[in-house]
Amino acid sequence: MAASVIPEDTRWQAPRARLLAWYDRYARDLPWRRTRDPYAIWVSEIMLQQTRVDTVVPYYQRFLSRFPDVRALADAPLDDVLAQWSGLGYYRRARLLHQGAQAVTREHQGRIPRDAAARLALPGIGRYTAGAIGSIAFDLPEPIVDGNVARVLTRVLGIDSPLGDKRTERALWEAAQSIAHGERPGALNQAMMELGARVCTPSQGFCESCPLAPECVARREHRVAELPVVPPKKAPKPVRLVGLLARAADGSVWLTQSEGSLFGGLWGCPLKEGRGRAEATALAESLSLEGQLAARKLGQVEHVLTHRKLTVDVYVMEDARGRTRTNLRAVQLEQLGQLGVAKLTHKILAVGAKR
Repeated sequence: MAASVIPEDTRWQAPRARLLAWYDRYARDLPWRRTRDPYAIWVSEIMLQQTRVDTVVPYYQRFLSRFPDVRALADAPLDDVLAQWSGLGYYRRARLLHQGAQAVTREHQGRIPRDAAARLALPGIGRYTAGAIGSIAFDLPEPIVDGNVARVLTRVLGIDSPLGDKRTERALWEAAQSIAHGERPGALNQAMMELGARVCTPSQGFCESCPLAPECVARREHRVAELPVVPPKKAPKPVRLVGLLARAADGSVWLTQSEGSLFGGLWGCPLKEGRGRAEATALAESLSLEGQLAARKLGQVEHVLTHRKLTVDVYVMEDARGRTRTNLRAVQLEQLGQLGVAKLTHKILAVGAKR
């Protein structure tokens, strides 16, 4: 690690002042920056995990319109929550947010706790989210380190151990803690994220526009393109599945509610690992669905998740009949918007619409 000593708090006084002045002048006008409501900030931070800002904005606005406070979210059925999240991906976030709201209602009288340890004890809230809520909503000097902040600090401090390495994580959080101390910690943390998103970007650093350029080791040593050191990503694991497009006589389709790790809680066309008509037959039998199963697959769709690449052979069953259960129901296509439906299911339905 090139710069092994994290600067003392006093060393961050001038950089903090420049960074806050830059943020006041150039920050984007985003809806979650117009509030100090800890619930609204919590929702925005969960949505922004691994998702682009321009994608999140309309989801955030619709979600808060439907669930304006913690109690409204806690009291809502999970199906309603997933329906509002549908299309945003990484649905585990929505399930944990729902569980967290229920915990706040049950244990904290509907108020998100000011105490950091209490926030960290809530489902779905880790160190980053707790720090974002603490600094932005409560004006507490709590640190945050997300991908953007990690990139900024790695370059400023000249950290050359890989992201994810224990040494790197320790150095980043220590630096973030030092920076958070001072006036307007919430604005300061948002400024760090904004700087990483717009100036200190992954592809290049616009150093001439950076308020931290005087302190930046990577700029001084001409190593901006080398930092941070990013470990190689593993290729997603290939998985073969059969998907059953079971259409009832009235035009509805039979959907199951997944309990697995891939699409837990979402509704979708029945899936089973494997390939071929025999697997499709076994899938239908396991759900007690009867009808006319096509002799050949209708088509094939691919769907890439973070760690898996799914290839699905789609088989159609016409005049499908079954018994409605907790995790099995026939749904009219116009009612899909009322459920949390996996994007993969929309792909499967699109294949059926073409034939």
